[in-house]
Amino acid sequence: MDWIGLIDISKFVVAAAPYGGPIALMKDESKAVVSNVKPIISVYNAAGKLLSQLRWNSGHILQLGWSNTEELLCIQDDGVVLIYDIYLNFKRTFGMGQEAKDVKVLDCRIFSSFQGTGIAVMTTAFRIFLITNVEDPRIRRLAEIPGLNSAPSSWAIINMDRQSRALVAKEAELYLVDHGGQYQQQNPEISDVGSYVAMAVSFNSKYLALFTDTGSIWIGSSDLQKCFCEFNTKSRSRPDQLAWCGNGAVVALWDRLMVVVGPDKDWIKYNFDSPVALVQEEDGLRVFGNDVHEFLQKVPHVTEQIFKIGSMEPGAMLFEACREFQKRSQKADEYVRMIKDRLDLAIDQCIQAAGHELEPARQKQLLRAASFGKCFLTDYQPAAFVNMCQMLRVLNQTKHHSVGIPLTYTQLEHLTTPVLIDRLVVRKLFCLAIKICQYLKIPESEGSSRILAHWACYKVQQKSVDEETLARAISQKLLDVPGVSFKEIASEALEQGRKQLAIKLLDYEPKASEQVPLLLKMEQDQVALSKAIDSGDSDLVYTVLLRMKEKLSNSGDFLMAIRTSPIAYSLYLQYCKQQNPTLVEELYYQEDNFLDNGNCKVIRSFVEEMLEDRIKRLEEAKNCYDRAKNEFASKQTEEQMKLLKYQRRFEEELSRPYMDLSLHQTIYSLVVEGNHKAAELLRKEFRVPDKRYWLLRAGALAEAGDWTELEKFSKSKKPPIGMEEFVEVCMKQNNRTEAAKYLVRVSADKKVKCLVQMGKLKEAAETALENRNEEELNFVLTKCVNTDKQLVDTVRAMRNELYTKK
Repeated sequence: MDWIGLIDISKFVVAAAPYGGPIALMKDESKAVVSNVKPIISVYNAAGKLLSQLRWNSGHILQLGWSNTEELLCIQDDGVVLIYDIYLNFKRTFGMGQEAKDVKVLDCRIFSSFQGTGIAVMTTAFRIFLITNVEDPRIRRLAEIPGLNSAPSSWAIINMDRQSRALVAKEAELYLVDHGGQYQQQNPEISDVGSYVAMAVSFNSKYLALFTDTGSIWIGSSDLQKCFCEFNTKSRSRPDQLAWCGNGAVVALWDRLMVVVGPDKDWIKYNFDSPVALVQEEDGLRVFGNDVHEFLQKVPHVTEQIFKIGSMEPGAMLFEACREFQKRSQKADEYVRMIKDRLDLAIDQCIQAAGHELEPARQKQLLRAASFGKCFLTDYQPAAFVNMCQMLRVLNQTKHHSVGIPLTYTQLEHLTTPVLIDRLVVRKLFCLAIKICQYLKIPESEGSSRILAHWACYKVQQKSVDEETLARAISQKLLDVPGVSFKEIASEALEQGRKQLAIKLLDYEPKASEQVPLLLKMEQDQVALSKAIDSGDSDLVYTVLLRMKEKLSNSGDFLMAIRTSPIAYSLYLQYCKQQNPTLVEELYYQEDNFLDNGNCKVIRSFVEEMLEDRIKRLEEAKNCYDRAKNEFASKQTEEQMKLLKYQRRFEEELSRPYMDLSLHQTIYSLVVEGNHKAAELLRKEFRVPDKRYWLLRAGALAEAGDWTELEKFSKSKKPPIGMEEFVEVCMKQNNRTEAAKYLVRVSADKKVKCLVQMGKLKEAAETALENRNEEELNFVLTKCVNTDKQLVDTVRAMRNELYTKK
C-alpha cells in the first residue's frame, strides 16, 4: 500500500467500496485524544494512493459508505445524508425523515437493494426507516418490533422477493419486519443462544450468518429456513467484523485474528501482523491493512481441476502437455493423445482457469496451454480465447498500483466494461480509458468520443490555463471527433464561471439549435440572433426575438436592437401581423411605409363587426394609399367602401344578407332573387363591362329558372356574348328544351360543341362532316367512347369519308 508508515487503520473509521473501489478513512472519534476537532475525511484508491481530502464542517457522522456508483455516503446522526464524489466534491443531500431529525439516529446500515444502494436508519425510538435507492430517496417506515425498549443486540437488511426487510435481534428473539406493517418471529435451528450479537448477509443476499454470545456462528439461508452448519469459535467476544467471502464462507475478524468458516464446518485461521479491514466481494473477500491489500477467495473449481495433484481432467493433461512441449519432450504427444476426444473441453478449462488467476505469469501459462491445444483442432472457434486475452490485459492494466482498481474477471463480467471505463473517466485516467476502448474496438460514439468530451469538461475546470489557449487545444483535439457536443463542454465552462471560454467553445458547435439556447443563457443576444439567422431556422429566430423582447421591456430599445438585421426585423413583422396588428401599423407609420400600412388597415377592416368602424378603417387605408401615390389601391378601396354602403342598403330594403360578398357575387344574388333593377344599378354604378354582366346575368337567370326573362334578355339588343353561352347555362341546369331555342342562333364554328353539350352526338358528327372539320370529328369521337358501338363506328366512318374526300 502507498500509505505504508502513514496510516494505522485501527484508529480510523473505514469504508471501502466493492469491485476494487476506493477507500474512505476518517479518524475514529471514540479513539481520538482530542474529540472537539473537526475530522478529516480522506479518500484513497485500492492501492493506498491519496485521491482527495476534506475537512468535515457539518454534523456528527454516524457512518461512511459507498453507493454502487462510487459516491461517498456520509450519514449524520440527525438523519441527513450528504453525498460526495471520490474527489469529495459535494453532489447532493437528503434527509431520512422528521423523526430521525427530531430524536436522532442510533444506528444505520448501507446495503445493496434491487433498485440500487439503500440506507436504513434506526432512531433512538427504535424505529427503522429505509430507502432502497439513494438516487431516488423514498422513505419507508418498517413495522415496529413488539416489546423493543432498548437497542437491539444486532440487525441487518435482507433482500427477499424484490423487497428489502430488516432482520432484528432482540436478544435471543429474531424478527423479520417489512414496510407493509408486518413482522414475523423467526426460529432458526440453533442450539443454546443468549443473544445474537452480529449478523452478516452474503453478497447475493441468499445466505446469512449469525454470531451468538456463546461464540457460535450459525450459517444458513437468508430466510432462516435452512441451516448449513453451526460452528463454535470458542470466543464469546463479539467479532470486530463479520463478513462473507464471496457466497461460500463466513469470515470473523478479531483484531489481528481472522477465522474463515465454510458451510461444512471446515475452517481456516489467519493471523496478521497489523489490524486489517474486510470488504465483501462477489467472488471473494478483500483484506487490507497498514501494509498490504490482499484478496481471499475459494479456489475456483476449474483451477482445482487443473492443478490438483494427480488430476486426470482434460485441462490438467493439456497444461502438462504444454509444459512438456516447451521442454521439447515427446511426452507432450502422449498427453495430447490421451485427451484427443476431449481436447475442446481441455482448452475451455485452461481459458476459464486463466480468467481466475491474478498473476500474469500464471495467466500466460494457462493461455499458452489453450493456444497449444487449439493447434490440434481445425474447427475450434477462437472467440472465447481472444476475449479472455483482451479482458485479462485490461484487468492487468487496471490492477496496476498507478490505477488502483483490482478487479477479477468474475467481477468485471458483472460490472461490465462500459462501467469500468466510466470509473476510469471519473478518476481522470482519460488516456488509459481511450486506449482500452481502442483496444476493445468499442465504437467511437460510445468510447473515445465520449471520453474526450469528459476530458474537455475536466480541462475547462483548470483555471490556471489561458482561455484562448484552452479553447484552441480543445478544438484541435475534438473538432474531427464524431459525436462530441461542444455545447456540453461550453455549459461546463459556464458553470465554472468562464463565460468567454464558453463563447469561444460554442463557435465550434455545428448545430445552431445547441448554440442559441446557451448563448441566450449567457446574455449574448446579438450573437444568438446572428447564429439563428445563419441557420435558416425561423423557429430558432423567433425564440431569440421573443427572448430579447421579454428582456428589453422598452419597445424602442428592442426595435433598435433588431433593426440592423433585415431578416430578423422581417420575421418579427410577420409575427406581429398575427399577434399584434396595431404594432405593425405603428412600425410602418414610423418608417413612412404608407403602402404596407394601408394594406394592414384593409386587413384589419375585415375584423371589424360594425359597418361604421369598417368604413373608417378603409378611409384610413385610402389616405395611406393616397400618400403612397398608389392610385389603383386608392380607387379600389374607395369602391369597396361604396359597395359596402350599397350592400347595407340592400340588406335593409330586401332583408337578405349581402355583406362581405364581392361585387359579382352581389349582382348574381340580386338577379337570382329577381331584383333586376338593383342589379342594373350596381352595373352602372361600378361600370361592369357588358360581356361580364351578360355572363353573370345569364347564369343567374338560368339558376333562378326564369327562362322567359332569359329568352327576353337574349333578344334585348345585340348580345356581347355568343349564343353558345346561353346553351351552356341552360345545360348546367339540365334543360335541353331551353337550350334548343338558342341552338339555331349559334354560329357554325361553335355548333358542334353545343350539340355535344346537349348530348346530340350523332347530329354533332353530321355537323362536323358538313363543316368538313376533322378536328371537330375527333372531338366528337372522344365523347363517343363510352356510348353505343354503332355510333362510334358511324363517326369513324364519317372521319374516313372525310379523309377520302381529301
